[in-house]
Amino acid sequence: MAFSACAPDPVTESYRNGENLGYVRDDFAVREIAAEQRGEPVVWSGTSDSGELLLSSDLDGYVVVVNFWYAECGPCIAEAPALETVWQGYQEQKVRFLGVNTSNEPATARAFAEENEVTYPSVIDFENGDVKLAFAAAIPISATPVTLVLDQSGRVAARIIGQLDGASILSTVVENVLAEAG
Repeated sequence: MAFSACAPDPVTESYRNGENLGYVRDDFAVREIAAEQRGEPVVWSGTSDSGELLLSSDLDGYVVVVNFWYAECGPCIAEAPALETVWQGYQEQKVRFLGVNTSNEPATARAFAEENEVTYPSVIDFENGDVKLAFAAAIPISATPVTLVLDQSGRVAARIIGQLDGASILSTVVENVLAEAG
């Protein structure tokens, strides 16, 4: 019996060549979850890029947009203006934004925020991935970037996989979740 090696795929080859910086691509998809199908609230804690301890309980009663990103991710850079636009449009309402940086030191995350004019906080989660694991227990985090929208109870109400093309889709999802509270 003869054995043959698996043929290398393009992603593996780009990793070996040093071209792949770790961006995991998935097809763009939006999934809204009906209120009666949502799981338990996601409980998490982490330290922000400015050294502040952030807790899920700090956001009780808010619709929360959670964006998983890292500084070298091209799609993360491209979608930063759309995220900031939605944040600016809703920060006077019961909406909060949180970034979850999965790969960078605080200084790199702060530099990214400054360069891309991102004003909401980010948790630095690269050392142990606890925040990402807490959310992954509720819904798969299969790509970077991925954006979640939590209802006012802290349950995952929507997941957007891949780069946002603009602010309209996220604004619509946030508006839908806000409307649930009546």
